[in-house]
Parts: sequence; structure tokens; C-alpha cells
Amino acid sequence: MSKYSIGLDYGTNSVRALIVDVSNGEEIGTCVWDYETGDAGIVTDGSDPNLARQHPLDYVKGIEESVKGALAEASSVAGFSPDDVIGVGVDTTGSTPLPVDEAGEPLVSQDRFSNVPAAMAWLWKDHTGHEEAAAVTAKAAEMRPEYLEKCGGTYSSEWYWSKVWHCLVSDPEIFDAAYTWVEIADWIPALLTGTTSPESIKRCICAAGHKAMFNPAWGGYPDEEFIGALDEKLVRLRRTLPDEAYDVADAVGNLTQEWAEKLGLPVGIPVAAGAFDAHLGGVGSGIKEGSLVKIIGTSTCDMAVAPLDAELPDIPGLCGIVPESILPGCYGLEAGQSAVGDIFNWYVNKMQPGGESAGSHEALTAEAEKLKPGESGLLALDWNNGNRTVLVDQRLTGLVLGMTLHTAPAEIYRALVEATAFGARTIIERFEEYGVKIERVINCGGISVKNPMVMQIYADVMNRPLEISRSTQTCALGSAMAGAVVAGSGAGGHDNFAQATAAMTGILDKRFEPVAANADVYDRLYSLYKRLHDIFGTEEYAENQYGVMKDLLNIRDQARGK
Repeated sequence: MSKYSIGLDYGTNSVRALIVDVSNGEEIGTCVWDYETGDAGIVTDGSDPNLARQHPLDYVKGIEESVKGALAEASSVAGFSPDDVIGVGVDTTGSTPLPVDEAGEPLVSQDRFSNVPAAMAWLWKDHTGHEEAAAVTAKAAEMRPEYLEKCGGTYSSEWYWSKVWHCLVSDPEIFDAAYTWVEIADWIPALLTGTTSPESIKRCICAAGHKAMFNPAWGGYPDEEFIGALDEKLVRLRRTLPDEAYDVADAVGNLTQEWAEKLGLPVGIPVAAGAFDAHLGGVGSGIKEGSLVKIIGTSTCDMAVAPLDAELPDIPGLCGIVPESILPGCYGLEAGQSAVGDIFNWYVNKMQPGGESAGSHEALTAEAEKLKPGESGLLALDWNNGNRTVLVDQRLTGLVLGMTLHTAPAEIYRALVEATAFGARTIIERFEEYGVKIERVINCGGISVKNPMVMQIYADVMNRPLEISRSTQTCALGSAMAGAVVAGSGAGGHDNFAQATAAMTGILDKRFEPVAANADVYDRLYSLYKRLHDIFGTEEYAENQYGVMKDLLNIRDQARGK
């Protein structure tokens, strides 16, 4: 009899439940439920573009809606029964911390805070704490440089302490009312297992290590002396945080009777410790040493692993080198771009070039595909939502250079795609510059399967073959794999992730090979991109840039046969 696991994937705009046959990775049921609160599930503030929050009750409702929907779809598969589900895994966005009371209930559940954004979950893309992030970086450089060494040298406004500290500064009533702050990657598994009491929550190494400066080398989270040097009021929060964290091979508990009855699942099946979507996307793509997994969506995350006995240097600009944050027994290395699909969506939905029909993704792609590399004469920077790697600076903005009175919408669209490809190449070069060899690049996420033009441009810019994960739902698949591992072989699952990877993951036959002539042109354009990157992204670069526009025009004219 087949056994199944469920992966819950909490994304930026929706939650997905996926039911997977643990013996072969067959995905037999799925359901996506869109968050109801705010704009596409995000609470924003027109006066502050840095603010992005989510309502935790959307997360709660999303469990029931998505799992029931996935079970309904799976019921059409011969022989399937919910009683054959053996485990559950959860991935979420992050850092997305949530202020909770002493019982672990979200503050926004209280009447007095029901409409207060600060009492909601602070979504990963909330950058309101950019000043606090800079202050954390400066204080760590002064007092605890080892903290920075493990998170790329710069603390980000996307991360835990920046957000919590900004709440203390901007909305002290919320900060004072909160007993602790919990990543939703930890809160949702706790909810399913009845362990939401702050003393009972098992916090995951993925969130703690990459976003909150947790590391076993210094005993867990940052020490009280350092936290107090930021602000004495933060020490109270620090005292609620444990000195131990868990990886995705650990179960945080068992599904409660209440949730089992709500969902129609067996009581007591194990629930794995949570992790971030991109990290479990890497797992669902079959990540191993020598592979880089690119999870391409609204933003990107670039995942790599290395054995725990490897001698790894500290790599500037990475979002962390954390033991067992992706796979047990390996360091997890995270990099990424703060916006990719978001940039394309901004151009289509906000700028609306050419109107609704001529300005759709499909129409712009069709026109952009006709262009040769360099033919537009345009060059862009992919920083519309700041730069995550390698500059770690959310106070950077986008740019399009080279426009004339003849520039067409599809040319700009292609330039934006190329800019994200140049940003992706910068990340790979940073890995290899510090000795992390990238032998394969595996891509996953909606863009990787929906837009071949994007993937071909990426292959040409990187000048290396690109592979595509077999699953179109790799984050949810990775979560389901965690569910299968915590269930173990005795329940029909797997004893480790090597077994789960061999059984449940795969790569599509389709590969994108670089075109040599295109790669040559993109090498020239990339050198110009790097100049703009360093001019606007670093303090050291001061060389005269008279030649940039001229070089763009030369490349354009050659592409047009002139």
C-alpha cells in the first residue's frame, strides 16, 4: 500500500498543500488558497513603501482550506485514503516574525490590536527596519564581528532583529504587549501540534541561523550583552529565546486531535520542524554538494550545501552559512535577489506598457524573444526592491540606462530580464570566488517552467547549462519530504534525506544550453553591468564612466548589423 506525506508551502500571496507518494514522488493532490487580507494577501501602507505585513489568521484558515482541497483532489486516485498520510512538513517565507502573547496567540487576535499592522506578521519583504539593520551591523562590527562573518558581513532589514527593533522604536505599545516574537516557520508547525506556548515552541535552525544570528558556535542566539547594547528593552525578548534549534529531520510534535478532525487526517502523525520555502525548495530539487538550486519566483533564493567537515571561508554578501539549515549533516549556504518576478510584474501591472493586451507578460515575451542580445541598447540594474546579494543593501533602487525616443516596451522588458540574469551571475561568481565550486545549476519555481525565454537568457548570461526540477512545486515537495523523513521507514517513509531524495525528486529532460554567440555579447554587457553595480552599490568605485553609453550603442549597432 502506498504511503503519502503532505507539504504545506506558505508563499508571499498564498498557501499550497501538496500530497505526495513517498515511494516515487508522484504528486496526487494539490490545492492553492489565496490569502484574503490586504492586497494579494499583503497589508501595505501607501505612505511607506517599505511596509509589508500579513494577517496570521490567513495562515490558520489556509491550513484547512488547502489541505481539504488537496485531499479532495487526491481522493480520485485509486487506493488513496487519508489514513495513509504518515507525516507533514511546513515551509514559509522568512524572515516573517509574528508578535505573540504568553499563550503563543498572535497579538492581532486581540480586539485592541485587530487592525494594527504592527501586530501582524512582518513579511519577509518588509524593509521598514533598514535603519535598525544598519545599526545592528555597526554594533556587531564593534562588539561581535563573528556574528557578521556568518551572515555575509551585513545584517539585512529583511531579518528578525531589524524588524523587532523597528517595532520597539515605531510602535512600542505592540512591542511591550508581545511576550515573544516567533517566525511563522516555527509558529505553524507549533499550531498543528498544540505547542504554541512560547516555552514549548521548537524553533528551526533555518530561520534562527540565517535571519536571527543563531549559531551553535556561540551558544545560540546573540548574547544579552550584545542585544542590550542595541536597546535594553530587547533583552526581555532575548530571554524568551531558547539555546537550541532544530533541523527538518526533527519532529516538533504530533498532529493534534483537533487538527486531525478538522483536516480529516490521522491523529498523531508527526509534523517536521519548519524551514523557509527556498531552503526546502532546494531539498525538493535534489540539492547536494556541487549543485546550486535557484528558486525563481517573486524574488530568488540561491541554495548550496557543503559537508559539515568542509573548511568553508566566510563569504561576504551571503545571507548566511548555517549548519544543517537545508540538509542535516551539511552547511546551508543562502544567497538571492530581492526581486525578480516582482520586477516583471511591476513593469506589466504598474507601468502597463502598451495597454492590457499588448502589455501582458505573454505579449511582451513574444516581442522580446525577437530581439538579439544587445540589440535594444539598454542596460538595467535589478534593484527595484534593493539588493540582497552580494551588496546586502535595501536602500538601492532600479535603473534603466540607454533609452532613446525609439525605445519600445518589449526592449525594456527584455532589459529587465537580462538585469536579473546579470544579478544571478554575480551571485555564482561570488560563490566560486570563495572556493564553493558550482558544477550544476538546477532551477525551480514558476518562471523556470513558464518562460523559456528567461531561462535561455540566464543560460547565455551565465554561459553554463541550466537544468529544471521535475516538480513544479519544489518547496511543497521539500516539505513533504521532511514529513516522510520524520515519519521514518517504520511508517512507510524514509530514514534520511538521501533516501527521500533518491525516491522523490528528479530533473526534467529539457536543458537550456548556452549559445556561444549570445554568451560573447552578454560577456560585454555584463562587464558594463558590473561597472554600474560597483558605481551605485559600493563606496570605492570612482572611475569616470564616459564610455558606458557609448559602449552600449556600439553593442546595439553591432547586434543590428551596422
